[in-house]
Amino acid sequence: MHPEGVKGRQVKYARMRRTILGLGAAASAALIAASWRHWLPMDLTEVFGFVTGAWCVWLTVEENVWNWPIGIANDIFFIVLFLRARLFADMGLQVVYVVLGILGWYWWLHGGRGRTVLHVSRASAATALTLAALGTLSTFGMTLYLRHVRDSAPFWDALTTALSLAAQYLLTKKLIENWHVWMSADVIYVALYAYKHLYLTGGLYLLFLALCVMGLRQWRESQASHPSWEGMAESVHG
Repeated sequence: MHPEGVKGRQVKYARMRRTILGLGAAASAALIAASWRHWLPMDLTEVFGFVTGAWCVWLTVEENVWNWPIGIANDIFFIVLFLRARLFADMGLQVVYVVLGILGWYWWLHGGRGRTVLHVSRASAATALTLAALGTLSTFGMTLYLRHVRDSAPFWDALTTALSLAAQYLLTKKLIENWHVWMSADVIYVALYAYKHLYLTGGLYLLFLALCVMGLRQWRESQASHPSWEGMAESVHG
């Protein structure tokens, strides 16, 4: 691509980024203020969970390591929220996310070659097959359990949970395939929440889906500018 074309695209993206940041900051402040003053029938913990979740995904798209501490804060808000609602399985999932968040925070900072910053790379065949096998087994096991406790959509709840955990692990290792898995989960979540008449939550996952598309594009460009050591080694020996 011509250098002027690249520069123009970078300027266009920088403007869009500033617009998104400005709108996001204003919307976050408005939501928090409205909940704090009881102008909206929304619990403040849920609002903080929503806001930190949205910012966490955006920072992930930007490859900003601050996505991890904000993501951990998001998990803690949802632990409190699900504990109050007596949704213990969802609460337990958030605890797993906290652990993966701590690992991801460390790996992004020191998981590169020579304990340097980790760059975007692709998952190996062994990693993909292992996650697929674990995901299949966990989906089967969770489906049986959720049927036992009379979940309203046992298979889809189990599948989205398995996909989310696999995507979160891929994200901690900065593997580009995490976006594909997140998008698969988000498509199911949108349909599932629409089926349950949770249209606002379904709309939120549509937003997440759009951010995933942005993230995939951004990370592909990042990978092209920082090819992994494994990729370079394969090209040398190939």
